[in-house]
Amino acid sequence: MSGYQTILRVRRLEETVEKLGFMMTHSKHGWDHNDPDKIALKPRDADAVPIYARDAEVFYGSLEELEVWLRGVEWARNYDLLLKVSDEKKRERREQDLRNQYTMQRLKNEKVIQKD
Repeated sequence: MSGYQTILRVRRLEETVEKLGFMMTHSKHGWDHNDPDKIALKPRDADAVPIYARDAEVFYGSLEELEVWLRGVEWARNYDLLLKVSDEKKRERREQDLRNQYTMQRLKNEKVIQKD
């Protein structure tokens, strides 16, 4: 049985994961019977994290491991900001460029199919 602090912890993790464009789910590779409390992260939808396939599993582990992984992601983003390698606007622009590219590719494929 989980206590209220665990519930709050999971809610905070869900918020952070949501901000990054992911969602928590079970692993597509099945349950670990030795440790059933494992969770996986995958893109929330096709537009959220466009570089990953919708069914890509980018993380699998325990809540503790997820907290460490998320700290690593946040550290990497902050480090990029310090180096002025990237910022939120650049990241959003590049993600939108990818979405546009995928849309154009999909439309071209639909036109080819319609011609046949």
